[in-house]
Amino acid sequence: MTPVVRLIGAGGCHLCETAERILEAARAEQPFTFERIDIGGDTELERRYRERIPVVEIDGEEAFVYFVHPDALHERLAAASSTLPPLR
Repeated sequence: MTPVVRLIGAGGCHLCETAERILEAARAEQPFTFERIDIGGDTELERRYRERIPVVEIDGEEAFVYFVHPDALHERLAAASSTLPPLR
């Protein structure tokens, strides 16, 4: 399965820009679906995330806050890619 990686951040955030560069570099090596969520202008998202951005989720689970560690990202993506769907 291809993991879904979501970057939650805001415009003008240098940590968010760095996180996005790391994610894009990893995406060149390990495929995943990338979504960028800008919290700017959304009161609820601002309240929930402003003091913690960037936040990176992998398949809906929070994986990183403030910094994305490339080696840990590769490990998390590999684990997410190998996850089998539940048996029915």
